[in-house]
Amino acid sequence: MSEHDIDLPDEFTVGTVGPVGQRVFLLQSRRGAEILTLKVEKQQVAVLASYLARIVREVGRPGHLPQDVAFRSDEEAAWIIGTIGVSYDEDTSRVVVVAEELVPENEESSVARFSITLEQAATFAITATGLVEAGRPPCPLCGLPLDPAGHDCPRTNGHRPPAA
Repeated sequence: MSEHDIDLPDEFTVGTVGPVGQRVFLLQSRRGAEILTLKVEKQQVAVLASYLARIVREVGRPGHLPQDVAFRSDEEAAWIIGTIGVSYDEDTSRVVVVAEELVPENEESSVARFSITLEQAATFAITATGLVEAGRPPCPLCGLPLDPAGHDCPRTNGHRPPAA
């Protein structure tokens, strides 16, 4: 088990590797020369962005948003995120994101805690929402992603193609 406590990282972002439909989502943090990259599911990114945006709205308008957040696509993921927790620390005015590794039962998991500013949370939410929305459009019948090559929609039971 490894623990990463990353207080006020220089960067906290999300990015993708690969073509649409086969993208791998990666959460990435950098503090100085230390970079931590974790694999995350698209749906987890969407939910995390939603939570961060809600916290930013509830706490108040952030200051200047970072413009030069760089995602390093050549970094390998240290591990796969299983669960993500989000909270707001009123004492420090920081958003705390806790990611726990996806591991089989009865095995110890790695944990990463990121203590980020409201500005970093807002920038992450904006970036993540853009990445999620840039993917394949959902099927209007079942909600699963539509592939350019076609889509076997479970709602049509194989009898007709879904409407685009």
